[in-house]
Amino acid sequence: QVQIVESGGGLVQPGGSLRLSCAASGIAFSIYTMGWYRQAPGKQRELVARITSGRNTNYADSVKGRFTISRDNAKNTVYLQMNSLKAEDTAIYYCNAPFATPPLPWGQGTQVTVSS
Repeated sequence: QVQIVESGGGLVQPGGSLRLSCAASGIAFSIYTMGWYRQAPGKQRELVARITSGRNTNYADSVKGRFTISRDNAKNTVYLQMNSLKAEDTAIYYCNAPFATPPLPWGQGTQVTVSS
């Protein structure tokens, strides 16, 4: 049974940092490209960062230079280090495998709120 669990969200002031974690079970984690998505109120879910099995990374322009995605295959975990956070980064953050066939189930996400 595939399970994805995100954690690490919270309330942070503008300019602050957070580190999100995503633990995946029930899959051959190391072979998957993994990605972090976010969904802000009233907006569609968007992919903000992804990392391949070979640790190549790609970022949305809105987070480039501020967010860093990484993975630990021994722990079946993918991370998102978020620095210089802005109010517009406020969203629920999810992780998943963008190219998985069949698609993986979505976790519950973790709320990130950037506010003074």
